[in-house]
Amino acid sequence: MPVDTDVLIAGAGPIGLTAAIELNRRGVGCRIVDALAEPPQYAKAVGVQPRTLEVFEGMGVLNAILDESIPMRGQVVYVNGAEVAQLELSLPAEVPFGFICIPQYATERVLRTELAHRGVVVERGVRVTGFSQDDDGVTASVSSDSGQQMLRARYLIGADGAHSVVRKALGATFDGAAFDEQYMLGDVEVDWPLPRGFALRAMHQSDGITDDLLVCIPLPGRGRYRMSMLVPAELAAAPAAADGIAHGFEGARAPQLDDIQAVLDRLSPEPVTARNLRWSSVFRISHRIVDSYGSGRVFIAGDAAHIHPPTGAQGMNTGIQDAHNLAWKLALAVRGEAAAGLLDSYDAERRPVGEEVVGRTVRSARAGTGADAADPDYAIRREAQLLISYAGSPIVAEGAGERAPDATGLRRDAVTAPLRLFSLLNRRDHTVLLYAGPGVTEVAELEVAARAATAAAHGRAGVYLVAASDADVADTVLPLIRDVDGEFARGYAAKDVSAFVVRPDGYLGLAARGVSPADAAEAVVQHLRATFA
Repeated sequence: MPVDTDVLIAGAGPIGLTAAIELNRRGVGCRIVDALAEPPQYAKAVGVQPRTLEVFEGMGVLNAILDESIPMRGQVVYVNGAEVAQLELSLPAEVPFGFICIPQYATERVLRTELAHRGVVVERGVRVTGFSQDDDGVTASVSSDSGQQMLRARYLIGADGAHSVVRKALGATFDGAAFDEQYMLGDVEVDWPLPRGFALRAMHQSDGITDDLLVCIPLPGRGRYRMSMLVPAELAAAPAAADGIAHGFEGARAPQLDDIQAVLDRLSPEPVTARNLRWSSVFRISHRIVDSYGSGRVFIAGDAAHIHPPTGAQGMNTGIQDAHNLAWKLALAVRGEAAAGLLDSYDAERRPVGEEVVGRTVRSARAGTGADAADPDYAIRREAQLLISYAGSPIVAEGAGERAPDATGLRRDAVTAPLRLFSLLNRRDHTVLLYAGPGVTEVAELEVAARAATAAAHGRAGVYLVAASDADVADTVLPLIRDVDGEFARGYAAKDVSAFVVRPDGYLGLAARGVSPADAAEAVVQHLRATFA
């Protein structure tokens, strides 16, 4: 069959949309289909983490996302009517973004708009029902009101949720189980003196066991919250769907305002009346993860690969970062520029992240509490998804694999204001940062290293020379950035001559510190050969 598209994406939620935008940004053709005839108007997820905002900045949608959001500033915790904790979500100054709350339908609308501006429109009412693959591509069977047809793509991404057809056809296991508890959710408005941007967690405990629960997450709008609580027996959902996966919104009677009010009457720290119920549902949760995130030319991401309790708003954010990790690698493969084994690194890097998130959220849900770390600062950075590491990945050099830190106070000729390091990264290609510390003068040797890096990356790597204020490198032909405040050197532990490779997803693939220019060039080239053919 002739190829219809480079990449076929099943599922037009935030994960599928992220994959489509990232592929399109790199000139890769894609088609994205979704079984729903209309976009959903409910909000499954409501929290976006600082790391995901960095992803959105690179995708060009950050401002539109922030316009639709409210800052998430912290959480107040009550047990048996008494306030026991007030947690503020503060992050180190070098982290450019905080936590926000935004309904998932708003996130999807922003992403759909961006994708449409790029000339790609979601094909609705179209469902992938199966596929076969060979050495050259994937032949997918899709159904719609027009009937059945076959589509040929070089690759297939299954972002089609917990009941994923792509995952099942791939033959991946999805081990785990459902929780006995069911929850009811409702978006309502209330008037209370809770600080703006703070969540409320109110519990009733007997002998240290939580037997009643109310969680209220702020949403954009005046006094508007997403409220989650244990479901009463009369609203409990029926047994799991035919595939045995009990996860997501279930077909029970939708909770009414008086059902939510009854819980508020029991657990609210002060009398309050709920009003303007905009949406409600019963929600079931499971914990499951696949044995592989892909095989051959077929990959899965998001809920298709991992489902877990919504503790810490990790699910959608983890899925978006799955798609972000996969897309740049897939783009290199489509162009024939990927090293052998590059696509295997998707599973190697992202499945351990999924396993950690599933395990942690399950522990937190069963304990009936939020963060499970004794160090609150560590817990906040972890919940912000700033501590994800790809150390040990087959395409990451020893001593690297962490999120590349931002740095401010950088200076560049012809730019009158200080720069952020992240503003230099195009987030589409690799970036090589050569550092010249105090007293370094080897300009010609550093330029040789830059040319070697560009060649090894097929021209798909930007190169900057980041220099200390007193490094004598002003006559270089490389783009020169002055680390006037030394923040880059501190954040990257750079010294003398150093070389760093920042991947398109914002992670450090290489960190070579205190080396000669020749050794820096060799380290960069050897590292890039693990990614580029």
